[in-house]
Amino acid sequence: MSEKRRDKKKRILRNGESQRKDGRYAYKYMDNSGKSHFVYSWKLEKTDKLPNGKRDCESLREMERRIKKELEKGIDPSSNKITVLELVKKYVEQKTGVKYGTKQCHEAVVNRLKTDSFGQKMIAKVKPSDAKMWCIKLQQSGLCFGTVKVYKAAIQPAFQMAVDDDLILKNPFAFKISTVLANDNNKRTSLTPEQERDFLDFVREDKVYSKYYDSIFILFNTGLRISEFCGLTFADIDMINRTIDVNHQLVYRNGKSLYVESLKTASGARTIPMTEEVYQCFKRIYSNRPSPKTEKIIDGKTGFVRLTSTGTPSCSYYWDGYFQGICRKYNKKHMIQLPKVTPHICRHTYCSKMANAGMNPKTLQYLMGHSDAGLTLNMYTHTSFDNVSSEVKRIAQVI
Repeated sequence: MSEKRRDKKKRILRNGESQRKDGRYAYKYMDNSGKSHFVYSWKLEKTDKLPNGKRDCESLREMERRIKKELEKGIDPSSNKITVLELVKKYVEQKTGVKYGTKQCHEAVVNRLKTDSFGQKMIAKVKPSDAKMWCIKLQQSGLCFGTVKVYKAAIQPAFQMAVDDDLILKNPFAFKISTVLANDNNKRTSLTPEQERDFLDFVREDKVYSKYYDSIFILFNTGLRISEFCGLTFADIDMINRTIDVNHQLVYRNGKSLYVESLKTASGARTIPMTEEVYQCFKRIYSNRPSPKTEKIIDGKTGFVRLTSTGTPSCSYYWDGYFQGICRKYNKKHMIQLPKVTPHICRHTYCSKMANAGMNPKTLQYLMGHSDAGLTLNMYTHTSFDNVSSEVKRIAQVI
């Protein structure tokens, strides 16, 4: 009977295991096509001490267990030696026809991974704990919860692609970011009826900002996204039937140019009825609209309703500045301060008003252009104690 092979510590070596003269362990295995491969480690077992000056590594027997499991699943262990950066690049290259914002997000993630040690990590060695720790480090480096969430959302499908291609067994990013990070984003808020009234009254009476009153009133009373409002053309406004056809948006690209883009979701396409007040606002906008010598054409669209003084279509970048200026001026003149008001706060406020007035959730979902009513009610509606108190009293009278 032949004597069993042992390492320098007199431990019995298993089939396929060996120890080299320099002390490093090796494991030989055959892939599913019959080709031989070797893997190496300075440790036989996980608890072994590393030789002086050597980097920590996966033990040989940990590798063996992983390799055997991968071979049983039909995965080629030798094919998963690509890095996280290489995987994400491969995934991004296959994402054609994406919107400009999505493309920018992908580029940001790739650039981050180029300078991050996590990007050089082999995908086969990325565990869920590693993925979670990377997200934690991103937040600790100064990125907000929302940005980290976007980064994870870009990397998770890349790892899922690796799972689908039989490169790895499980997706290490298949976890909810909220279970790992504290949400440090400011809670979406809406204005109270009193705040909305005071804000609009101030804009209407102010010598500088009064020219924006009609547009701001429309935002507060239609729930339009600012990019949807800026994208409106004469063809989208039916002044006879008093409706607004929302079918595209105007976006400011990279601080340099304007372009027309499809709506955020398919549910975003909708027809919004005008109230009498909104109708009158559009009439005034039409009558005060500049008359440029040549109407600007952007991606086949022309006749934009809201123009700047130079005849250029208005965009969200400008409106963010207008709202900031209005808030600063208002708060300088009033002891009771207004919270931060943005074009999107107008949208939140509209949704909350309609919900608190008892509008059917499905109707409100349609008007907001959301894919489901849960998003409408959970994310964009806000209530106050007065609303709750009056509702409790109303229900008490019924029962």
